[in-house]
Amino acid sequence: MPHATLAVVDLECVRGDNLLFTGLNFGLHPGQLLQIEGTNGSGKTSLLRILAGLSLPSEGEVRWDGLDILKQRPAYFAQLAYLGHTLGVKAELSPLENLRMDLALAGRPFDEGKVFRALAEVGLSGREDIPARALSAGQKQRVALARLLVCPARLWIIDEPFTALDVSGIGLVRSLLEAHLAQAGMVVLTSHQLVEVRGDVVRVDLSAD
Repeated sequence: MPHATLAVVDLECVRGDNLLFTGLNFGLHPGQLLQIEGTNGSGKTSLLRILAGLSLPSEGEVRWDGLDILKQRPAYFAQLAYLGHTLGVKAELSPLENLRMDLALAGRPFDEGKVFRALAEVGLSGREDIPARALSAGQKQRVALARLLVCPARLWIIDEPFTALDVSGIGLVRSLLEAHLAQAGMVVLTSHQLVEVRGDVVRVDLSAD
């Protein structure tokens, strides 16, 4: 098998006086989804932030196409979409304005038709111009998911994508993940529930001895 596109090599994470994990190794190939499992406090979110280049590991490195991500930040970030717990949705802006801002930050042109189609796909038709503060938690989650559609990236890193979503929202996330994998995209996510999607799913348990 060819070398993994995303590779974690002897990774260690210490937060305060706590060793969350050490000697962590895994690889991710195009078309694969990696679910990070573990008990509360085992370091799932910390690992995602390290993978996203937002935090530094205590030891080891994360490699993209064989090179440490810290040595190629702009190139790596151009391939990455990260959705954390806070989602990055601005309360004072509408879904349309949030996505306009996301596109500007990513250096991509604003295509109003594409943005409206993305918001419709995630179930926000008719709510494009409502301030995000007036949306439910699940609807804010859908705004963040729409970002994945308007700002394409090879690697999605998502912290608890099913949080606050109803049954239809959970189905939406699964369909988005499956479509991304089918296009040779890669996903790393955490979830308290077992993620069952069509495609190549692998799992890493941070609670394991």
